[in-house]
Amino acid sequence: MTSASKISLNRRTLLCGAASAALMPVVGFPRASFAQEDVVKIGFLAPLTGPVAAWGKPGLDGCKIWADWMNEAGGIEIGGKPHRIEFASYDDEDDAGKARAGATQLIRESDVKFIMMLGGNSWPGVEEIAARQGMLVSTLLPSDLTPNTETLIAPCEVHPIYNVTGVDWLAANRPELKTAVICAQDDALGKPSVATYLAAFEAAGIEVLGDPLFFDPATTDFAPVMTQLLAKNPDILCLDTCYADYVHPLCEQAFQQGYKGQIISCTLDFYQRIVERTSKEFMEGVIFQFPDFDDKALNDPRINFRKPNDFYAEYVKRYGATEWSAVSWEYSSIMDLWADAAQRAGSVEPADVLKAMKEGGKGKHAFGEARWWGKDLFGLDNALVGDWPVVVIRDGKATIAEFRSIPDWWDKHGPLLIKHMTDLGQMWSQRT
Repeated sequence: MTSASKISLNRRTLLCGAASAALMPVVGFPRASFAQEDVVKIGFLAPLTGPVAAWGKPGLDGCKIWADWMNEAGGIEIGGKPHRIEFASYDDEDDAGKARAGATQLIRESDVKFIMMLGGNSWPGVEEIAARQGMLVSTLLPSDLTPNTETLIAPCEVHPIYNVTGVDWLAANRPELKTAVICAQDDALGKPSVATYLAAFEAAGIEVLGDPLFFDPATTDFAPVMTQLLAKNPDILCLDTCYADYVHPLCEQAFQQGYKGQIISCTLDFYQRIVERTSKEFMEGVIFQFPDFDDKALNDPRINFRKPNDFYAEYVKRYGATEWSAVSWEYSSIMDLWADAAQRAGSVEPADVLKAMKEGGKGKHAFGEARWWGKDLFGLDNALVGDWPVVVIRDGKATIAEFRSIPDWWDKHGPLLIKHMTDLGQMWSQRT
């Protein structure tokens, strides 16, 4: 392996070009002409550097494409006038204190009308500011939601609830697999995801061997972690919602230690590199939840993401295929919902857009029509939930195997998920 390949595997190195904790230049340069006052600024507050940058930086890159396309087409029409969209970004480094500083700066100095976040560890730093300012904020982690977060929405990713669809599909297609082990980093992303996988495995009649293995987020040597997991001789190895910096070495260790069973993971960012470090044969059949957008299944009429195949092609052209991640499309999908609501409301003010977005209790999710949901789990219906794709590695390539309904699973097994969330202290009443 070349030294260049080693560097490419290190997300901390690869994504450190963005300035840390600093307001970044706005992006989106249209050919259309707009009056100076007819500009709407959107805040992008997410990790652009550090170990979680893979769930921030690629999303900002996707937003650059979204802005270029939208502005070149004339922007969004508000009150009979075309408005240009600009993004102002701030690197919160997945840190609550830096997120608080970023939100303050984006609101006071950039006058943003909407803020998009990864959420999780960073959200507590923004919660008070968002409530006080009435700022509309989106998160990719609906586990941030509580009855008090009235202006916080999860309109795209419903982590970790969609993980039930992968387990449900696996149980239906490989019923001979009866046992599983789970590992995750011990943090705000790992714990609710583990609860979800525990519920999904129980609902599917799959036994989880022993307690989930929670490792320190500072872990760098994953050989002992994998040795401990494989000692139980599981049929299924579940990597939960581990960061890319963890999933890669975990898969490599499973390969090196001779694991031959099924792997399931929430994300599998930059999976091509894992294939290169292991083999196509080893990665065949791995299940996760995020497709490449060149997948023909995304041309289904129910899909609401605009020109997914073209978007993927443009992303690859600008940034390279190996830079596509789980979030490359998600923030752009949220912007589709925001722009549609703003145009229907005839306003970009946060309260007006939120009202239009939730009108009728349904919304156009990227993967089809969905409903605003979540009161039983989060205390309010601010998560947009519908179908989600189950993705399988086939011949070294991510392929959508099927779209499965999250609400259908919930209607059958909701109390089971609440039980496991409660056991791990992840219900909204426990988190507040």
